[in-house]
Amino acid sequence: MKKWLSLITFTILLISSSLYALSFLGTFSSSKTENVEKPNKTNPIVLTFWRNNGNAAENRAYEKLVSSFEAAHPAIKVHMKSFPYSDYEIRLRTELATGNPPDVLTIDSPTLALYANTGSLSSLDSYMRNEGNIEDIPESTLKGMSFQGDIYLAPLVESSIALFYNKRLFKKAGIPFPSGDPNKPMTWEEVLQIAKKLTHPEKGVYGIDPADGFNDGESPAYFKMPLLWQFGADALSPDGTTASGYLDSKEALKALQFYQDLYYKDKVAGFELPPDPFISGKLAMTVLGSWGLKDLENSSEFKLGEDFGVAPLPKEKYQVVPNGGWALGISSKTKYSKEAWEFIKYVTSYEGIKIYVEETGDIPARYSVAKDFPEFNQYPKNIFLQQAQKFSKNRPVTPAYPVISDALKTLFEEVGLGGNDVGASAKEAVEKINTSLKQIQNP
Repeated sequence: MKKWLSLITFTILLISSSLYALSFLGTFSSSKTENVEKPNKTNPIVLTFWRNNGNAAENRAYEKLVSSFEAAHPAIKVHMKSFPYSDYEIRLRTELATGNPPDVLTIDSPTLALYANTGSLSSLDSYMRNEGNIEDIPESTLKGMSFQGDIYLAPLVESSIALFYNKRLFKKAGIPFPSGDPNKPMTWEEVLQIAKKLTHPEKGVYGIDPADGFNDGESPAYFKMPLLWQFGADALSPDGTTASGYLDSKEALKALQFYQDLYYKDKVAGFELPPDPFISGKLAMTVLGSWGLKDLENSSEFKLGEDFGVAPLPKEKYQVVPNGGWALGISSKTKYSKEAWEFIKYVTSYEGIKIYVEETGDIPARYSVAKDFPEFNQYPKNIFLQQAQKFSKNRPVTPAYPVISDALKTLFEEVGLGGNDVGASAKEAVEKINTSLKQIQNP
């Protein structure tokens, strides 16, 4: 019980008021409740399924998946409910706290350990190993679905980021286009030299937005942690016990100094950019997610091949990109674990992922699905796919991850926006993370 109370205190003090509902998670029991009735056509089992609300394509994809599943399983009905991204986690944790969670739920994979550690999720390990065809899923993806050796989530699609460049600005400056070969990324030093040639502050034109600006939520950690990895650093030790010697290592400080220099010394990155700077020609290069390709394709005046191109994410000592995303899990409180698994098994199967990818164009989590979509074997989507399959890394899987994410956001803001000393800022981030880790390790 002391373990739960310490975790509650840690959560309230260090995450934020938006995670307040987690303070009640100590009341959870990790035991499973057996099904109390058998499904049939006249008395179907009703599964509740909660997810974060996506864009129009994602919503259509889920509607199709639910409809096709119900058609193939007439004894099971799925009551799907979606919530805006900003509200979803709070609503979910509130229901977990009150003991009335959905049967099936989507979880953003970096926060997996937070739920698994409190007994809120059922392990899918036996299901996945026996029926989940896990050999069809990249090892790096599966690792992000696991906690303490057990698989807790089933992946649907993956994510990646890449370097987008404005062809008009490159042509005007006489700069050759970078390679589109996923195995031949530019180095950050090469990107810097190009950015210097393309930066014209008097015209409001900047050479590079290196990591999705300064946003809120999970975006800062997702886009900026790779810079640490590329320089040979990390946010946390491999055993997840400390940030000391990792986030404040010489490699980390070198990465942070390079990032800061882009804004202050080299002045190739802008603190504030106008709306749509990449499309309007005010930004020569930017790092965007795989989903950004579809957003740009919807622009009638800015076309792939004509106006912009895509190159692999730049590297330094290592070539590495982030992965992870929303995946499906089962509540430990469900009465219908077998039926819930049947739904998840279908949604994350070859057939289910194919339906989803046909609508969204997202990176499939299965090798077999990617193989059957020619577009993922062609430029530029092959860049995202091969990066995800060959060069991706998970954000730390730890119950303290929300604190790590927030600490990284603050760290890069202090270094980038604030121009603070990188060593002092890294030290503060390490102390914040270590404090939260101690709360978990010493209940």
